[in-house]
Amino acid sequence: MVTTHVFIAVSLDGYIARQDGDIDWLLQRDDPTEDHGYAAFIADKDWIVMGRGSYEKVLTFDEWPYDRPVLVLSRQLTDTPVPEELKGKVQFSCRTPGEVLADLAVQNAHRVYIDGGQVIQSFLREGLVADIVITTIPVLLGSGKPLFGALNGDIDLTLLSSRSFPSGLVQSHYRLTS
Repeated sequence: MVTTHVFIAVSLDGYIARQDGDIDWLLQRDDPTEDHGYAAFIADKDWIVMGRGSYEKVLTFDEWPYDRPVLVLSRQLTDTPVPEELKGKVQFSCRTPGEVLADLAVQNAHRVYIDGGQVIQSFLREGLVADIVITTIPVLLGSGKPLFGALNGDIDLTLLSSRSFPSGLVQSHYRLTS
């Protein structure tokens, strides 16, 4: 069985990026002396599934940051060729979350990192997220791209842990209860 896991940062008012996709507010507050647990989180993940917005943001980084295969969910990119330097590292798909997990199960995937607001929301709506690690950044943006969107009903969570960092970041780990 494939399980999906979220590790994401949000502003105190619930945004993962500015409306234009900019994450300067996050990068400015990143303290490299603090271990926020990303390396431990990603260590047992087989795949990364992200949306087009996240993919396009990552393309602006100096180098490709992932050493796992990445599946980008996008209707717009499905018929687009993968850039030469990312062949063998990235695939595009327009399949639904359930179909994606079935495809990954066939490839013997077990644990998948889900990234990007729209993708996280779609997996949540289908009840396909096992747990969420949210790092809250002490900044109010006022507007932007929200982490959460409309749901079909309540999603109950159980707090597994919460910790604060000297920089003011607060990280909470939740398990979704069916």
